[in-house]
Amino acid sequence: TILFDLDGTLLPMDVEEFTKNYFGYIVQTMNENGRDGKFILKAIGKGVEEIVKNNGTLTNEEVFWNTFTSITNIKQEEIEPEFTRFYETRFDFINTGRQSLHMIQAVSLLKEKGYRLVLATNPLFPSIATEKRIKWAGLNKEDFEWVTTYENSSYAKPNPSYYKEIIDKLNLDVTQCLM
Repeated sequence: TILFDLDGTLLPMDVEEFTKNYFGYIVQTMNENGRDGKFILKAIGKGVEEIVKNNGTLTNEEVFWNTFTSITNIKQEEIEPEFTRFYETRFDFINTGRQSLHMIQAVSLLKEKGYRLVLATNPLFPSIATEKRIKWAGLNKEDFEWVTTYENSSYAKPNPSYYKEIIDKLNLDVTQCLM
């Protein structure tokens, strides 16, 4: 089994520029929606901080929304559609990555040879955002047996339990894995 990282590996990108653009578009979108974009961004930041500290008792998605709603007093069901629309309509404008023909060919070749492939990207994003980033890389989620997202993960990098969770979910032999 080969585990791939996404940002900076399968998707060469300037992570700093991506983050700056992402934050800017979030603030702008929330302001346009009649919200305080900077306040929302701070709540997102705290939610991500709590995901990184997640001890595995909840999914990263649950940790994020528990944190976000406790800070903002905005119900998840009220604001989550705004985030979904953001990912559907504006997220692609943030793409600072470029496709790597070598990585596309590597994934294709490894699949042809029968290797199990896992996209072990830091599960800080919802699946809609992760799937878009996979497409930015010139790949499809179907290229991988498992893709980590905040919905299906209970840990984040750099916590070693993040990798153990993947190993356990897929019943992998760690001596037969490459990251």
